[in-house]
Amino acid sequence: MCKSLSKKQTSKGEVAHSSKIISVLIVEDELIIAMDIRNILESLGCRICASTANGEESIHLASECRPDLVLMDIRLKGKIDGIQAASTIQSRANIPIIYLSAYGDEETMKQALKVAVSHFIRKPFSETEIINKIESVLGGIKKYPYTN
Repeated sequence: MCKSLSKKQTSKGEVAHSSKIISVLIVEDELIIAMDIRNILESLGCRICASTANGEESIHLASECRPDLVLMDIRLKGKIDGIQAASTIQSRANIPIIYLSAYGDEETMKQALKVAVSHFIRKPFSETEIINKIESVLGGIKKYPYTN
């Protein structure tokens, strides 16, 4: 949970991580799921820096807003999927990425895990599952350096 990460409560009720509010980029092509994720994260005190349903745009947004975490669907709108977008984001910046997908077949998993992404949330998911994965990913980081 965002609130448990070396937190410091701000006057606006947001949660800071190492004196910094945790920001998240949501990349999800199903609007209702994206809104659900946003609500969960905002209730935990995270800041949503951006949200998109497009793989190409996710790359641009990751460079622009430099989030602490990306939640990335595998199947996206546009010319590239979440695996390709995650690969590009990882090659440009050391931003942790958690995959979200309803597709858990063996081939998709093999392709997805070739990218330096160690966490996968299968849809449908629970609020607890999202919280646990975020704690697992962000619990030990100070701030991933941006490495253009």
